[in-house]
Amino acid sequence: MLTRDPAGGTPRSGVPVLIGTGTERLPAGWEAGSGPRLWRVRASEYAARAAADEWLLDAEERARVRAFVRDRDRDRYRVAHVVLRRLLGAYLDEDPAAVGLVREPCPGCGEPHGRPAVAGAPFHFSLAHSGDLALLAFADTPVGIDVEADPSLEAAAEIGAMLHPRERAEVAAVPHRARPASVGRCWTRKEAYLKGVGIGLGEDPAVTYVGAGPAPAAVPGWSLTDVPVPAGHAAACAVRRPG
Repeated sequence: MLTRDPAGGTPRSGVPVLIGTGTERLPAGWEAGSGPRLWRVRASEYAARAAADEWLLDAEERARVRAFVRDRDRDRYRVAHVVLRRLLGAYLDEDPAAVGLVREPCPGCGEPHGRPAVAGAPFHFSLAHSGDLALLAFADTPVGIDVEADPSLEAAAEIGAMLHPRERAEVAAVPHRARPASVGRCWTRKEAYLKGVGIGLGEDPAVTYVGAGPAPAAVPGWSLTDVPVPAGHAAACAVRRPG
């Protein structure tokens, strides 16, 4: 079961925080079978540290940093990926800059653009960011995480039309003003699940039913959980059940 942070607060000094414990220390090693771990960080609070630690990123990541036109977008990408490397290095007890990232084969076509991974690592991870907020998930089995700002009414209508028929009915059943939040939580559940599977939006969003109601639907073989985030956002995590 996912640990949660009931207060939904932010860590002191922008340090990444393990949701549910309030600790500001990076983990020492990986304890198999201990369940998924979720980390949260605000880019605006960690931007200066991440800029100083940009040397941890590989050449491809640094090229992505330089490609951003707006400083805000550059900071958000750099924070998310520096924190990812810091956590990977801590879990693996390795130099974060030496951690080699790969892409697993896509389950749909077999090409190497599936889940990001560390070759040979005893765990799986996922990364998502929206605006100032970044979430990272680590688990013993494939995992996906997503966070999104609530869509506008217009965007909610467009996104809602792409959902599973049962989800569309659930969205239509709530008051008009509540539909963006309903669509937002449904979409993050769907993205988290599809990222965990490794196929992303290579699967039609209308195929798998994850639910647009207050609680996620049961997805065979997966544990799907909403993650507490600040108001105006939705987040979810999907973890494949062992076996």
